[in-house]
Amino acid sequence: MVHRLVVSYGQPADPGAFDAYYRDTHTPLATRMPGLVRLTTGHPQAMDPSQPAPYLVAELDFDSEQAMGAAFASEEGKAAAGDVANFATGGATMTHHEVTEVHVSR
Repeated sequence: MVHRLVVSYGQPADPGAFDAYYRDTHTPLATRMPGLVRLTTGHPQAMDPSQPAPYLVAELDFDSEQAMGAAFASEEGKAAAGDVANFATGGATMTHHEVTEVHVSR
């Protein structure tokens, strides 16, 4: 079973600076967290233009909720979490959940 942390970043004051910092500084910090299985990111687009999409969404996968907790309790996790205030001028919302796969047959 996979446990996923989803981080939704709001519109930054300077998108270019956000992208450069996220790529060059924050991502290397996050990938050092013990127990991290996968990190994916993307710039979402709203299906309904009346509902703004986050600027960036990051998904961090761990083997379990306990592994995620241990990762954030580690020095590497504390460094990554503490770094968010350095670049997320549009704010950041974090949620987590167990991932359930639904197999589609065609």
